[in-house]
Amino acid sequence: MKEKILDNRKNGFAMMLLFIGLYVASVCVCILSSISMIWPVMVLSIIYMSVGWIPLMGLKVLKPQEALVLTLFGKYVGTLKDAGFYFVNPFCVSVNPAARTKLNQSGDVDGSSSRIRLSLSSNGAAAETQMVSRKISLKVMTLNNNRQKINDCLGNPVEIGIAVMWRVTDTAKAVFNVDNYKEYLSLQCDSALRNIVRLYPYDVAPNVDTTGDGIADEGSLRGSSEIVAERIRGEIQSKVENAGLEIIEARITYLAYAPEIAAVMLQRQQASAIIDARKMIVDGAVGMVEMALERLKENNVVDLDDERKAVMVSNLLVVLCGNHDAQPVVNSGSLY
Repeated sequence: MKEKILDNRKNGFAMMLLFIGLYVASVCVCILSSISMIWPVMVLSIIYMSVGWIPLMGLKVLKPQEALVLTLFGKYVGTLKDAGFYFVNPFCVSVNPAARTKLNQSGDVDGSSSRIRLSLSSNGAAAETQMVSRKISLKVMTLNNNRQKINDCLGNPVEIGIAVMWRVTDTAKAVFNVDNYKEYLSLQCDSALRNIVRLYPYDVAPNVDTTGDGIADEGSLRGSSEIVAERIRGEIQSKVENAGLEIIEARITYLAYAPEIAAVMLQRQQASAIIDARKMIVDGAVGMVEMALERLKENNVVDLDDERKAVMVSNLLVVLCGNHDAQPVVNSGSLY
């Protein structure tokens, strides 16, 4: 289905004046013909007054960034896209299967401005009718999909949520190629998110290939969020191309381990951090001890044999690697 833009119908104001003038003229003719007793003319004017409101149904008003898909007896006529006052065939019907669909996104949360609610009461019973606008918004909208629990490439369950910025670019495809383009987009976001997240570990892990080139890399959900989001955007775009939608951007809004393993993973991260810190402390302490021994030897401050060096190294390592400040003990006698 190819979109056809109707840009030559911006004559709504002139047509409105014409039909109102004809309606007023028919009323005047009816009155005059009844006075003059010209019955055929009076009958014709009454008939026109009965059906003269039908052409007014062809008047359409569009605001900026709105579109209206029109069909005539089931056949696609075209799309009104530009803002203005239009006149089209009064028997044309606007089509938007997603008009009543509510998504957790901007522009869809509160639609009171585009709905007219009528309450009718009869014999104590209340009936409510909603007239939903079938105009299609061309604005950039943000879809905040629900958080999903997905296993990463190591099998660890993680919870992740994304925000997708999107808009309708081809109204004909959006209306006729899929049943409901809003629900279609939401389902494709869930599918793309699951397909991409399962390729990455939550944190950097050894021997993991996230790019598919056969070489282990350091990609991860936490450290490569920009790359992951771009891959999710590309995956969604490839799926919704036939629905006339454009995915502008995708962002990760929430990322965490699932509650059932969050505490264990936190302990693991703490242990890893402690080990890394200890390694750094030990490396620094060994370097300082080596430097101290070399300086003592170069300046001939004291001549230490192997046993005294071992004692000195032991004491320095205890002082430098300890968690608390050292409490020195002064030896007032001989070293031996």
